Amino acid sequence: MGLFDRVSRVVRANLNDVVSKAEDPEKILEQTIIDMQEDLVQMRQAVASAIASQKRSQQQHNQAQTEANNWQQRAQLAIQKGDEGLAREALVRKKTNSETAASLKTQLDQQSTMVDTLKRNLIALEGKISEAKTKKDMLKARASAAKANEQLQNVVGRMGTGSAMGAFERMEEKVLQMEAKSQAAAELAGADLESQFALLESGGDVDDELAAMKAQLLGGAAQDKAQLPSGAPADQATAQQTSNPEVDAELEALKTKLDQL
Repeated sequence: MGLFDRVSRVVRANLNDVVSKAEDPEKILEQTIIDMQEDLVQMRQAVASAIASQKRSQQQHNQAQTEANNWQQRAQLAIQKGDEGLAREALVRKKTNSETAASLKTQLDQQSTMVDTLKRNLIALEGKISEAKTKKDMLKARASAAKANEQLQNVVGRMGTGSAMGAFERMEEKVLQMEAKSQAAAELAGADLESQFALLESGGDVDDELAAMKAQLLGGAAQDKAQLPSGAPADQATAQQTSNPEVDAELEALKTKLDQL
């Protein structure tokens, strides 16, 4: 393979790549419709020109055929008048016009075939243009949707791998940690409150026990006074109380304990 062929292939490959990248489906579709419209105009002009030429050929054929018929009648008239030379000249003119009419008839048949073909092509082209317009709108909509989807996927891809998405995830984790700390603080506060109430409740039990003990002691002292003889003097009762040092010691201990509480 020669160097020129290799360079030519590289150049053509690069040009094709540039053209492919530069092709915008929406713009290409619009330009294609414009080109087809121009082809349609040219096709209509060609059909109109062919029809006009067909009509001219038809007129020329009719005229030549009419002239041939006229010279035929003149030849008959000359024979009737006995002028054979004039009749011969008329027949020569008649032959010339007949040949012209025959040639025009052949040409007219060819033109009729060509006009019919052009008309069919024109109808087919109009149908293709109409179909292309319908497909163009659909393809443009699909192209727009594809572009939008591609842009969305690119944005999603950048969000998944970029620093912005990483920062967002870090902030989300930080918020979760803050919520966990707040919940833990609330639980600790609730536990401290429970302990305070428990202390108050336990203090109430001690107070109740102390009150009961005081009532018991006071009730016992009143009972001892009631058991003394009615005739015994107060100093005798006092003497009996002071005469029991163990009871006195226990009573003093209880009083001291009560005062300390």
